[in-house]
Amino acid sequence: MIHTVLKIAEQLSYVDGLPQPEQDPQVLWLEVNLATAEESATLRTRYGIDTRALPGNVVEEDDLLYLRSQLIALGADDEPRFASVTFVLGRRFVATLCDNAEFRPFSTVLQRCKRKPSNAESPKALLRLLLQTANDGAAGVIDHVADALERTTAEISQISDGVDAQGRELGVSDLSTTMRRLNEKEELILHCVEAQLTLGRTVRYLGDEVDNRSEEDLQVLVNELAGDVAGTKEHAAFQHEKVRYLQTALTNILNIKQNEIIKVFTIVTAVFLPPTLIGTLYGMNFAVMPELSWEYGFIYSMGLTLGAAILPLWYIKRRGWLR
Repeated sequence: MIHTVLKIAEQLSYVDGLPQPEQDPQVLWLEVNLATAEESATLRTRYGIDTRALPGNVVEEDDLLYLRSQLIALGADDEPRFASVTFVLGRRFVATLCDNAEFRPFSTVLQRCKRKPSNAESPKALLRLLLQTANDGAAGVIDHVADALERTTAEISQISDGVDAQGRELGVSDLSTTMRRLNEKEELILHCVEAQLTLGRTVRYLGDEVDNRSEEDLQVLVNELAGDVAGTKEHAAFQHEKVRYLQTALTNILNIKQNEIIKVFTIVTAVFLPPTLIGTLYGMNFAVMPELSWEYGFIYSMGLTLGAAILPLWYIKRRGWLR
């Protein structure tokens, strides 16, 4: 699947597929998503673009510079999507090669170019805008994760209290569900960090391609973009630390709840063990048992059993083990 942006007399136009061969000099941006064999051959013949997998993340071939990055962005369904994108910088055009047909993080680029024409005055300027859009997409995913972590924090607080807002008792199964969601968020944040690392490398290579004298304004924008990418990476790292903190808190709550369960069984065992011992003694078939002939032998045995249960319970409560 290919989409093309043409620049004709300072006006941008969008074309589905490849343009006519006579329009090749007006091509500014080729957006390629999972190209077919026929499309790959045409790109190679007309533009010299190789859509095959690169031997490295940065490759220079003829007049083209290939820069591969891992990008992440929210899809139309507000679900994060992760894919590998290769940016191809040429003298006359820019191309983006993606192996995922559903991953299109640059949907707003054309509108931004029309709103600010300087974004499309050269292939380098357009590549800077593409990288800025990719960074904005990653920032959106991190904000999405941050909102989810805020909700998870509230859930952990409810689990710690033992009941939710509807009064339903929360237990170990709820902890397991929350922990699984936290693990998914951690994996997503790690994808964000990886995306920002590769994006930062691509921005640095773009900065090397910009002429500091003739393209001074563009150089300033690229430097600002490098700072934005680093700031977004720091935000992702902060969210990762927050995920780790919540995982630790959840693990501690799980340990406390498990200890409480064990404490309950221990107390029950301590309370019922003496009465069980007494019952076991009176259940034996001895030939001589004087209590059987007593008038109040039954009451005596019941009182002894009850006292044997109350005494350890009183001791446990006095020591504060029921708190």
